[in-house]
Amino acid sequence: MTASFYKGRVTHRRLKPVDHRLDYRVFSLMVDLDALDALDERLKFFSRNKFNLFSFHDRDYGDGAPRDLAHYIRGVLTKAGIDADGRIDLLCYPRILGYAFNPLSVYYCHNAGGDLAAILYEVSNTFGDRHTYLIAVEDDAPIIRQEAQKLLHVSPFMGMDMRYHFRLNRPGESLSVVIREVDEAGPILNAAFVGRREPVTDQTLLRAFFAYPLMTVKIIMGIHWEAAKLFAKGMRLLKGDPAPENPVTVVSRHARSRRAA
Repeated sequence: MTASFYKGRVTHRRLKPVDHRLDYRVFSLMVDLDALDALDERLKFFSRNKFNLFSFHDRDYGDGAPRDLAHYIRGVLTKAGIDADGRIDLLCYPRILGYAFNPLSVYYCHNAGGDLAAILYEVSNTFGDRHTYLIAVEDDAPIIRQEAQKLLHVSPFMGMDMRYHFRLNRPGESLSVVIREVDEAGPILNAAFVGRREPVTDQTLLRAFFAYPLMTVKIIMGIHWEAAKLFAKGMRLLKGDPAPENPVTVVSRHARSRRAA
């Protein structure tokens, strides 16, 4: 399938210094980046780089340039020495009535033989910054476990001396993306998205629009609402480092092995 919905829930559990939880119904779009134009032609309520009920704008991702996103991602992979000739599936929130904010977009990148070769975790904050962690997939295990040092200031209530631990399944009828954020003393935050797959048709687009009204607006509103609740619990803002100058960090095998040791 060139495009699917994954409908489910996103949950966060902050463990310290205060306990805080959130749980929201959401859906994500999984789309083959090479099929965007074909989807635009096939679907009435979906457009590429144009306003519609649902839309996908290339400049919302990558380095923000108004160019073909698949071409940009393949350039990033090739520069990192990774076979970039296969399918690239992106898990993201589409624009709804022209608006979207993606705290995390995940690229599942396949090689020419069809095997999953790398995953890109593209993290955005509400200050307009974006950074991508590129990590090669080195085996065919059904559960993918990866990690990377945090380099982008995201939550104003969390410091920078932390590490991400990612745990994903290989997308199928169900999908899960789990992130554990830890510091030197242990886990601080567990975040997860778990969903079930549905095909993307004009009928399912309409159903999603009414089942999740103005979802992308609610995402950004929810971020600020949860921040207000954390502030009320006594959390105070922390100053973060500037965004990295290089928009992509390639997490090397040596760095991962050294950390695991």
